[in-house]
Amino acid sequence: MTYVSAKDDTQIYVKDWGEGEPVVLIHGWPLDADMWDYQSLALSEAGYRVIAYDRRGFGRSDQPFDGHEYDTLADDLKAIIDDKGLDGVTLVGFSMGGGEVARYIGKYGTAKVKRAALVASVVPFMLQTSDNEGAGQEVFDEMKAGIEKDRAAFFADFGKKFYGANKHSDAVSDEALDWTLSIALLASIKATLDCVDAFGATDFRADLENFDVPTLIIHGTEDQIVPIDISARKAKKLKSDAELKEYEGAPHGLHLTHKDKLNKHLLAFLKS
Repeated sequence: MTYVSAKDDTQIYVKDWGEGEPVVLIHGWPLDADMWDYQSLALSEAGYRVIAYDRRGFGRSDQPFDGHEYDTLADDLKAIIDDKGLDGVTLVGFSMGGGEVARYIGKYGTAKVKRAALVASVVPFMLQTSDNEGAGQEVFDEMKAGIEKDRAAFFADFGKKFYGANKHSDAVSDEALDWTLSIALLASIKATLDCVDAFGATDFRADLENFDVPTLIIHGTEDQIVPIDISARKAKKLKSDAELKEYEGAPHGLHLTHKDKLNKHLLAFLKS
């Protein structure tokens, strides 16, 4: 197992597969690096060095009480890039992980970044405000209340919406839902709750202005977790030269439900 020390000495678990041009995969909430296994395998077998890590508080990484806001999470990503000596890296962020991509580029620029991909991402800004059409604060408050009441029950239901299994019974297997739940319950409850505040209320619009590298946006049109109208389509308007691929009928968890299609598009993007 490989660990990288963050700026505050938090130990971040890192999977480092293959050789070649580097790709960093950043997982969504409430999962860990294992959510990317189908992509990690496909990309590494295609000749890329694939690095996927567990966000602090999740998976096999340390569980500090604090540090779950995006400035610190971007610092963690920088620590991994620096520790692994990465240059010309492609950053791929899923859901909450898109925020790390955005905040890293907003803070540190693109000197070491060759491309950026936002997959089912929360970027540019999820929260409804006077100048942003988004989700109301009550949506995030209800999520936190559900976690605090019965975390296992909340995530069992959340997983069905995540993959669209509440609408399409054959979207994923029961075993995949069980696997997703088991990963979610590995996380610190403090990190799990704090990250709802982070992805719900962090404004990445200014960060997105610093994206001066080729950018790919991928999102499902039936995403029940991060609706496409308040995320990918708005990101495309702000980053007009980005490539937006909409997966018709796809749910949030398209890394699994549409894994072959996603792998194909990521590989094409890496070769572009």
